[in-house]
Amino acid sequence: MLFLCYPKCSTCQKARKWLEEQGISFDERDIKQNNPTEEELRTWYARSGLPLKRFFNTSGMQYKALALKDKLPDMSEEEQLALLATDGMLVKRPLLVDENFVLTGFKQAEWEQTLKKD
Repeated sequence: MLFLCYPKCSTCQKARKWLEEQGISFDERDIKQNNPTEEELRTWYARSGLPLKRFFNTSGMQYKALALKDKLPDMSEEEQLALLATDGMLVKRPLLVDENFVLTGFKQAEWEQTLKKD
């Protein structure tokens, strides 16, 4: 399982602590230093079943600075995936990626439900 996070993010810290408390092993990756590639994002997006907008960090400074709220509706999925791959800070975090699922953001109930299935 791959856990993508920004170490300074308090939500990411909560998610890591929760995973550790559940005894769930994972590989951690700093999303800012090693941002997801376009190919990774395409695969995860397809696996997740989520709308692509859920992969954007809509509360982030970078998202707001680029005025993406107004630009995203006019962009193709390919353009959005390419943009996400340019900067890990644009990506919603944390991301929890497994071969059977992809979770964006940390909602404890959602994570519990998904991880109990496996």
